[in-house]
Amino acid sequence: MEFISYRVEDGVAVATINRPPANALSRALIMEVDELLSAVENDDAVRAIVLHGEGRFFSAGADIKEFTQVTSGEEFSKLAASGQKVFERVETFHKPVIAAIHGAALGGGLELAMSCQMRFVSENAKLGLPELQLGLIPGFAGTQRLPRYVGVAKAAEMLLTSDPISGTEAAQLGLANRAYPEEELLSQTLTIAKKIAKKSPVSVKAAIDMLQYAKHAGYYDGVEAEANSFGTVFVSDDAKEGIQAFLEKREAQFKGK
Repeated sequence: MEFISYRVEDGVAVATINRPPANALSRALIMEVDELLSAVENDDAVRAIVLHGEGRFFSAGADIKEFTQVTSGEEFSKLAASGQKVFERVETFHKPVIAAIHGAALGGGLELAMSCQMRFVSENAKLGLPELQLGLIPGFAGTQRLPRYVGVAKAAEMLLTSDPISGTEAAQLGLANRAYPEEELLSQTLTIAKKIAKKSPVSVKAAIDMLQYAKHAGYYDGVEAEANSFGTVFVSDDAKEGIQAFLEKREAQFKGK
């Protein structure tokens, strides 16, 4: 991969976006997000992913220069659909993808972050969807995910004014899980990711699957799916190990089976 690299630390793939000067999301970079997931998908040494940006930004948005190379509305629609597909894979990936956002996550950068299972931000970060300033709208599901996090009224304000919010406000609204001083952001995010990496991969995957019902399905469909999933997880080797470790007052050693 040209724009994304990663290292593995205590079960966590620490992935860095590096496309100077602003980590703008080109089509190639979006495809590398997909490649990253494929690279760690079957790697038992990786149980969670932290995604962050090199330099001043997480990602300041889509690569606007690429837009000038698109000549038809149909091609724009295909571009949006391909990005949405990658971001949906991020959202439903069985190993949690966690965004550590500093500097700015704007436009497509925020849409990528919103597809992650969790978001941690620096207090002074800027998060927003400024597409209307260009006479456009978000195209990577930003109009659909943002209201689910901040409510329709606040989403309307952010979309229609194009005004960004701070990391502190994002945490207050529920768009981000927590806000930290910038110098603490990555270390704090890694601490949380490593905690998740110690959990059973079987139950982590099941929990991520169930969260999709909470986001996109009705309550009764969700609780039915939860009951079925509970039974499947309960008979796993990981569940047996977790229960035995609890009874023996020791730390469980989960193997993802």
